[in-house]
Amino acid sequence: MIINSNTAEKRYAYMKKGKIEALYIEQPGQQSNVGNIYLGLVEKVVPGMNAAFINIGTGKSGYLHLEKLPAFVLGEGSKTEKLSRGIGRYIHQGERILVQVDKDETGSKGARLTAIVELKGDILVYMPSGNYIAASKKHSGPEIRKKMMKLGEAIRNPGEGIIFRTSASQHSQEAVAAELQELRNLFSEIERKAEKYKKPCVIHKKDTFYEALINELDRLKPAEIVSDQPEMRKRLARTITRYEGMSIVPYNGKENIFSFYGVEQEIEKALHRLVWLENGAYLIMDDAEALTIIDVNTGKFTGKSSLDETVFAVNKLAAREIARQIRLRDIGGIILVDFIDMKDDASREEIVRILSASLGEDGRRTRILGFTSLGILQLTRKKTKRSLGETLMEKCRVCNGTGKVISPETVAFRLERELFGYRGTEYEAVRVEADEKVVKLFLENDGEHKAYLENSTGLTVVFTVVPSETPFYSIRKLGSVEEIAGE
Repeated sequence: MIINSNTAEKRYAYMKKGKIEALYIEQPGQQSNVGNIYLGLVEKVVPGMNAAFINIGTGKSGYLHLEKLPAFVLGEGSKTEKLSRGIGRYIHQGERILVQVDKDETGSKGARLTAIVELKGDILVYMPSGNYIAASKKHSGPEIRKKMMKLGEAIRNPGEGIIFRTSASQHSQEAVAAELQELRNLFSEIERKAEKYKKPCVIHKKDTFYEALINELDRLKPAEIVSDQPEMRKRLARTITRYEGMSIVPYNGKENIFSFYGVEQEIEKALHRLVWLENGAYLIMDDAEALTIIDVNTGKFTGKSSLDETVFAVNKLAAREIARQIRLRDIGGIILVDFIDMKDDASREEIVRILSASLGEDGRRTRILGFTSLGILQLTRKKTKRSLGETLMEKCRVCNGTGKVISPETVAFRLERELFGYRGTEYEAVRVEADEKVVKLFLENDGEHKAYLENSTGLTVVFTVVPSETPFYSIRKLGSVEEIAGE
């Protein structure tokens, strides 16, 4: 695990046998607000929706449902009875309230909020007003979970909620109780901080980078961690005691740690549309608005036996690399893969098995729906954050993300048609601003096309070349020959 956290942009990469298997990049300004705690002001209560809209100081009011209020969760009566009382019994306009972001704002919609605050530790998730106990499903066996539940009942206060994380079974009761108290103290500090403010504002920011890093360590359990920041190494040293065979190595070189380990080059490759495979075959990866399309091509690979075996060999290698690229680029949503056509079902099933096994390594929920009648493999992968491309790149201002612009020839023909519209008018000349490529089309072959245009329209055409990233023209002025020439 290579961690680059000594700059404003924080990154980590997990490498296995010299290849990146997982990558996380967090830039200031692109961080998710999920998990952040705000002091909010109730702007509007809507009984018909059993919800309230909360001003949290981010510009758009957040949405808070009745069931996400502590007073509702801790109130007496069944859920049906409490819902029938209406939201007006639990919250009112103008009230100040602590809320946590459940889902980031999107488009015109504000953030989805909860007032059931969750604070995550290494062992526990603490909810001051959660009022229930749960244990991670990853705990091995019902006996362990039963033991956790019993411990939770013993250490929690009335109304509190506790979720035991996967690592909880590896810690003593004393360590669990100690972390619970730390999280209680943290919430008390958050409440004290909120009392100092009158206007909506953020009170507590979640450390999304460190949390993502710890989740990755929980899943992958690498043997060696290399970090370029002393503070990060100290913090990790307190956490990794629960892992066996894990060590932390300092990096003090002058070269950036990602460059030294070859990660920087891999990131550059991961932004390319074309991905070469080891045998000379390649992938083409295209992003559409709602899906990602991956095309497999044999390229330079011709194989050594039959066509069917060559196709199968390429598809197997492609399936493993596609899974790696999906993880590396953090692609989510609908994914369509156009493998090279395979005639028998057994080959298709093997490709699905390879892809499924490789994608299963990242812990993200993925569904492989199978091949369509046209031989396209369909799958979906849960999207939890921006993809690598969305994080590091922006839509091209020239082509607006299409990858294509109008050709100089098309622009020249448009100009020609517009000028033909001035035939028979009182104008004698026209000044046209255009980029170099468009002007060149009229002036090549000793200005043959320009002469034809002038003879056909009766206009003297004067070009002014203007630098431009895209082919364009603009008719700047129409008038007499003297007026146009005198400019």
